[in-house]
Amino acid sequence: MTTETAQPEQTDAYVHGYSDAEAQRLGDQADTLADLLHAGTAYPAGSRVLEAGCGVGAQTVHLLAASPDVLLTSIDLSTESLAQARARVSAQAPAANVTWHRADLHRLPFPDGAFDHVFLCFVLEHLPDPAAGLAALRRVLRPGGTITVVEGDHGSAFFHPETPAARRTIDHLVRLQARAGGDGLLGRRLHPLLTAAGFTDVTVRPRTVYADGSRPALAEAFTLRTFVAMVEAVRADALAAGLATPEAFDRGVAELRRAAGPGGTFHYTFFKAVAVNP
Repeated sequence: MTTETAQPEQTDAYVHGYSDAEAQRLGDQADTLADLLHAGTAYPAGSRVLEAGCGVGAQTVHLLAASPDVLLTSIDLSTESLAQARARVSAQAPAANVTWHRADLHRLPFPDGAFDHVFLCFVLEHLPDPAAGLAALRRVLRPGGTITVVEGDHGSAFFHPETPAARRTIDHLVRLQARAGGDGLLGRRLHPLLTAAGFTDVTVRPRTVYADGSRPALAEAFTLRTFVAMVEAVRADALAAGLATPEAFDRGVAELRRAAGPGGTFHYTFFKAVAVNP
């Protein structure tokens, strides 16, 4: 395993923050959804793969599990996240060949056509200009190479029992992400974004999570530890922005949690796109 860094330290407007709780949530999410999100993604041995926005390595270990013999390059803006990613991969995939870079995907320190494949998961939704991000990634992807993009869409959250207060807590997250320059509803835009960026053979498929009383483990792992935890994490920001009072926000979260309880149901759709650099 090799390690490199490039470019000065930077910060971005990651709406979920960089707390230990968020790192744990990302790990729980990746482990819970590994089969759903990574099914169908496997690269030949020796392939040069770029993982853009690796974060704490939660998706990296699953990417490597499916393609253990690739030459992986993982980048992220955060030095702290990269350190956590290196530790996670060292523990779970010690034989993997990974090069780590601290880098901005808009200013990638790689030559044109340096990679056979690009993979990014939950990254475009945090970019002020996802089209520009895709253009930068296309530059370093060889002709005929593929890009795989996974994104969520908070507008796809349907649940029972639904209350106005619970729905508002999700809306607060969407609004905060928009204020930070991102788009929590980006999943529905993957096809037009990739097409406009010049990629061809664009295919987008929904990957749906549904939990009810017959799937209590999924309700715990996804509804509570992944989705509700994500909403709860923006409480301080929502209050600071004047979007809710403490009482209103807490009531909304409590009512949202009922979707994981007796008689509750929860639905969410991720979107996975694969496209070719012509």
